Amino acid sequence: MILIAKKGKTVYSKAFGFSDIENKTPLKKSDQFEIMSNTKQITSVLVLKEVEKGKIDLHAPIKKYLPNLKQTWADSVTVHQLLNHTHGIVDVEKPLIFKPGTDFKYGNLSNILLGKIIENVSGKTYRQLASKLFKQLKMNDTFCYSKNEGRNLVFGYINKENTFTKVENSMINEENLPADGVISTVNDLVIWNNNLHKGKVLSPKSYQLMTSESTKSQHAVFGKEKMGYGYNIRTAESNGIKYLGHTGLGDGFSSLNIYVPKSDLNIIILENQMNDNSDLFYYIEKVIKDIVFESELVKPSRTH
Repeated sequence: MILIAKKGKTVYSKAFGFSDIENKTPLKKSDQFEIMSNTKQITSVLVLKEVEKGKIDLHAPIKKYLPNLKQTWADSVTVHQLLNHTHGIVDVEKPLIFKPGTDFKYGNLSNILLGKIIENVSGKTYRQLASKLFKQLKMNDTFCYSKNEGRNLVFGYINKENTFTKVENSMINEENLPADGVISTVNDLVIWNNNLHKGKVLSPKSYQLMTSESTKSQHAVFGKEKMGYGYNIRTAESNGIKYLGHTGLGDGFSSLNIYVPKSDLNIIILENQMNDNSDLFYYIEKVIKDIVFESELVKPSRTH
């Protein structure tokens, strides 16, 4: 599924392939996909909403909100470091792999811990807080995964040399919801971007914190060089064009969500397949992104 929208208008929208390969059921625009790590942006927003209420201090050690953590590092790792993956935690039972704030190591654990922090300070479950936010933003086709509620969720497939194997059991559970548990559609992700990037979800100060580079990280979709990283969102640049975005991968799904502020452009790609070969992760996403970035959609219109 591809959706490209500029200044609130859809300029390209198309479904390719099947929601169920065995039965050759064509994908529809209303189909829902696991967005995997694109969930983490939503978690960042929920954290920052609690920061705005004065319930979370970004620079407080996480021990303050997670008193059950036994490791001594809980007294030095901060909420800010969980949000930008500079914490050094690889396992709650193990020592850190680097001094907090000195390096970047991406993973799900930090967002699982952020989910627990949000729950502890708000007295509500992650699912309740996320559902309330989706309702408020009128993202009617977006929800937190549960085994009993499929709605229009399509099957994910692993592609091994063009043989597709259906993923029967989702890796999503209650614990990792804040890392990769949100189900959504291309249309709803445009609604998300338009609210997030146009000041309708967070205060200007919170939004600035979320989308400012506070560390650097490399990712193939965003180029060969290290690019900026904020709170679960990349702050990248291509040929002088600044943009924000993130990827998601797992369970036979891959996704890309990009927003280009200067052109007010959204590029949303949701796939219900992922390649078995890691060299081919995000292959389609990267190709489409590069085509759009070479087009008039991104480049400032020339004056005659």
